[in-house]
Amino acid sequence: PKTDIVFLKVHKSASSTVMNILFRFGETHNLTFAFPQGGGFQLYYPHHFLARFVQGFSPRSPRRFNILCHHMRFLQPEVQKVVSSSAVYFSILRNPVQLMESSFVYYKGASAFSRVRSLEQFLRQPYRYYNPASGDRHYARNLMTFDFGFNPDGDVSPERVQLMLKAIEASFDFLLISEYFDESMVLLKELLCWDLDSVVSFPLNIRDSSTKSPLPDSVVEKLKAWNRLDWEIYTHFNRTFWARIDRDIGRERLRREVRALRERQAELARACLQGAGSVGPKDIKDSSLRPLQHGGARILGYNLKQGLARELERTCRRLVTPELQYSSLLYKKQFPPPPP
Repeated sequence: PKTDIVFLKVHKSASSTVMNILFRFGETHNLTFAFPQGGGFQLYYPHHFLARFVQGFSPRSPRRFNILCHHMRFLQPEVQKVVSSSAVYFSILRNPVQLMESSFVYYKGASAFSRVRSLEQFLRQPYRYYNPASGDRHYARNLMTFDFGFNPDGDVSPERVQLMLKAIEASFDFLLISEYFDESMVLLKELLCWDLDSVVSFPLNIRDSSTKSPLPDSVVEKLKAWNRLDWEIYTHFNRTFWARIDRDIGRERLRREVRALRERQAELARACLQGAGSVGPKDIKDSSLRPLQHGGARILGYNLKQGLARELERTCRRLVTPELQYSSLLYKKQFPPPPP
């Protein structure tokens, strides 16, 4: 199994669920994580990543970490200072239309969104609300482009787009697609030589469907045009994702593996969870399993069954522990506080 990994955690793209998979794998195999200085949750995002943002890194005696997966704005020469040269680089993408809708609800306080009631209103006159000079502009335009380290207000000429896609291909071994999450996990398992249980997950950091509303076609087209760079990244790597599946796995085996993955997840859900699955924040009984609530979104979580056997309880708890709590737990393990 591959143990040196760089995961670019793209916002609002099921990346918290992938991060949980990496946390569990790292914890099980006693791997080290490149944590933000002081145990924070982002590597000085939205600044471009620098090696010195990592706790325990020193240029005089560079230390290599196994897994880099916290939010960052990608900058490969700096990333290479903290991970081994053989590390596998991957990320996950989401359809920019849904991504922007999610970003609008989640980052309602961002300067571009704070004065509008709806995405439709924003898209009617985006430059009335959107300021390319504001420090949080990336939440409102080409968020994936920004996370990959490029300019979200950049030129959309075919030449520039090609350069950007080539740069991403040169840096990343593969990109997953959140709309095909289970298929992505099969590909991840294949390329990292992991077993099935390592890529099993329950969806984390997802919001209640009551805050979601379908977008009219006219809005969808405007969203694609406004997020043109993201759209180019997404459509290109959606194609290469399926080409990769056909080359490395084949559709028949993919179907079998996806079925096995879903069966295993259903089995774990029956063993671990109370009720039918995710519940609203007010219904989560164990406060240590309550995810951070943000913006206008209602982020769902889980309740574990009572009286589980010790080993199973541990497995179940890890599967449903929200990102911030899990990150803090692993940070304390890797950097134990000095005894009083």
